[in-house]
Amino acid sequence: MTDTQPRRFDLIAFDWDGTLYDSTRLIVRCIQAAVVDVGGAKPSENDAAWVIGLGLAEALARAAPDVPREKYPELGARYRYHYLKHQDDIVLFDGVLEMLDALHARGHKLAVATGKSRRGLNEALATVALRDRFESSRTADETFGKPHPRMLLELMEELEVPAERTLMIGDTTHDLQLALNAGCSSVGVSYGAHEPDSFDALNPLHVAHSVSDLTQWLLENA
Repeated sequence: MTDTQPRRFDLIAFDWDGTLYDSTRLIVRCIQAAVVDVGGAKPSENDAAWVIGLGLAEALARAAPDVPREKYPELGARYRYHYLKHQDDIVLFDGVLEMLDALHARGHKLAVATGKSRRGLNEALATVALRDRFESSRTADETFGKPHPRMLLELMEELEVPAERTLMIGDTTHDLQLALNAGCSSVGVSYGAHEPDSFDALNPLHVAHSVSDLTQWLLENA
């Protein structure tokens, strides 16, 4: 791949699950199991996948509308139980490390904006030895969850990059709406939680169908 263009974006923020980390199917199964554990009706795969990217409390509440509010703490605990049992089973998508290294070599600042908890993200970063590849990160439990723009606004302020020089990359409409709300450009990926047809109204610059597609587009256009 040839780096033929001047840098357009100084900051590139990535969603985590379903964008860098191949975790979508596991999250769906864990949501379904957690809801059943507390007596709710098992959500469909599509319904469970749609809430990925939201903060955990909001995601579980939307996936289990028949579960009473007083059971939400138990619901969250059961989700974490199932996820922790299998979190070491999942890995980065092929090509992610090479992509991040290539972007870093071009001088981009890299960050993570995720619906995960701080504890969950730190554990994932340590597991895949990625911590040093990102200048900063924000999680749903330390700021507002997606699609509220606060995550990106805080990252832009911390890293001193304006909205017009910031790009958000994610696999859900929540990620792309986050970018739109923050005044940033976005790129969607079709290999995660949401169907790419749902991205159309959110005006992404590109929809990548693989990590190699994403890498090529970024090196030629970002």
